[in-house]
Amino acid sequence: MRLKEYGQYYRQLLKLGGPIVIGQIGMILLGFADTAMVGHYTTPDLAAASFVNSIFNLVIIFATGFSYGLTPIVAYYFARAEWDDMGATLRASVWINMTLSVLIMALLGVLFCYIEQLNPPEELLPLIKPYYIVQLISVPFMMLFFTMKQFFEGIQCPRVPMYAMLIGVAANIFLNWCLIFGKCYCPEEGLLGAGAATAITRFGLAAGLILYFYYKPRFEGFAQAATSVKVRWSDIKDLNKLSWPVGLQMTMEAASFSLCGIMVGWLGFMELATHQVMITVSQIGYMIYYGMAASVAVYVSHYRSQRNLYRLTKTTSAGFHLTLVTALLVAGVVWLLGGFIGDFFSMNRGVRTMLPPLLIPFVVYQFGDALQCNYANALRGLARVKRVILYAFIAYFVISLPSAYYMGIVLNWGLIGIWWSFPLGLTSAGIMYYLDYHFYIRRWKREIGIK
Repeated sequence: MRLKEYGQYYRQLLKLGGPIVIGQIGMILLGFADTAMVGHYTTPDLAAASFVNSIFNLVIIFATGFSYGLTPIVAYYFARAEWDDMGATLRASVWINMTLSVLIMALLGVLFCYIEQLNPPEELLPLIKPYYIVQLISVPFMMLFFTMKQFFEGIQCPRVPMYAMLIGVAANIFLNWCLIFGKCYCPEEGLLGAGAATAITRFGLAAGLILYFYYKPRFEGFAQAATSVKVRWSDIKDLNKLSWPVGLQMTMEAASFSLCGIMVGWLGFMELATHQVMITVSQIGYMIYYGMAASVAVYVSHYRSQRNLYRLTKTTSAGFHLTLVTALLVAGVVWLLGGFIGDFFSMNRGVRTMLPPLLIPFVVYQFGDALQCNYANALRGLARVKRVILYAFIAYFVISLPSAYYMGIVLNWGLIGIWWSFPLGLTSAGIMYYLDYHFYIRRWKREIGIK
């Protein structure tokens, strides 16, 4: 393999993927700031945040994955300069996502009524319940932001959501400082204040992208189509074909982590607080990989519309090279800074003592995370997403979750046993996505007569 052949593909992926990565990091920094600042408020608040976030991370990942169905369709139309179809697709996507947000809120409302059945530490319930409600209220704003974000990335304008997210992170940190600790004449609300800060930030992000879209002249044609064209059944059907499989695939992955978080809750609030710290760190790596891999989906869809198989396969390989290098860098940095992570997030000595052993499984699963992110997005760009649901089910519900229960609970390895299940699930998912991608490419080559 000659790396010079990939130079142009590295450049185009970095040009599009770089701002997406920064925006993705900004998304996770919202939770990062909450965890760090709440952890310096009290350890029970940190443990309560871990429990609620184990549930809502599932919603966030599903909403993110569901909105990803918009990107390859928009990228396909963008490559063909079909502006009216792009605007109409955006309108349909907003309609679908807002309808879905109402259903999600209803389901989470029912779950709230039975929150005690999930067996959280009883002393944390007064902290868990109000924080849960505030997170629930912000779901529609979050989904609307994701929709607009994916549209901008699909038309290769990733800097717009990137700048919005950076502003949002700064605003969230300031609001956390005010509402958690009672600064600037605000009430001292602790964990509830962190939830309110996140809800206000999500509303501001959604409103900001919508206003920018409608009042920026360069998007006038798209905005007119999105406003004037009626919601078309064909657009809804196309979006559902991509959005549900991608959303469910990412949800299964997130569900395995969330259910593991509930298992950790059985071990005690100290283990739960430690788990929350390390999950927050690991999410940064995941968002970096998925941000870079998202640019793979855009360009794969672009070249699919042109039926340019050569550039399509080169782009996918280049994306994996970049994602793998990024994974090695993330693993190296976290390993070197491992001794400082506990100090940064928590003042509790128990948390700082329990955290270092988790660094080993964290480093091990970075390769699998990079592999599954890249090839899941390549399949998304090819609009070949139905089978990923089966692969995700096998990886996370047949392999990862039973392994977590067996090693963590049955063998009594505790938190470290649960964490060793993560490399098993992520790597097996990545291998299945990789094999499916190459099977499809070989079949496509036979159809067009390429050996």
